[in-house]
Amino acid sequence: QVQLQESGPGLVKPSQTLSLTCTVSGGSITTNYYYWTWIRQPPGKGLEWMGAISYSGTTYYSPPLKSRTSISRDTAKNQFTLQLNSVTPEDTAVYYCARDLDGTRSYDYWGQGTQVIVSS
Repeated sequence: QVQLQESGPGLVKPSQTLSLTCTVSGGSITTNYYYWTWIRQPPGKGLEWMGAISYSGTTYYSPPLKSRTSISRDTAKNQFTLQLNSVTPEDTAVYYCARDLDGTRSYDYWGQGTQVIVSS
């Protein structure tokens, strides 16, 4: 059974960098052909795909967020990380990590989500 768990600060100040880690258990992040994804849901809005890192380490980003987003991984720890720079209150959301089966945004496992509030 694959499990994903997000971790990171729940409160970030405007203009700072939001950093979240997703720890994966029950399966390796290097296994073909999974894509490890970050998704967020602002209050009262739908899910927003932010980006992903593939089993081979290739990264993909949502165009509107690309200039502020970085996704990386630590294969030894079986973790992948989201960094979002220059945050504003509009980045307040529940952030999820998820496993995409094959890059087609078909998700089979999700983390429980972590609330991040951007406020001074």
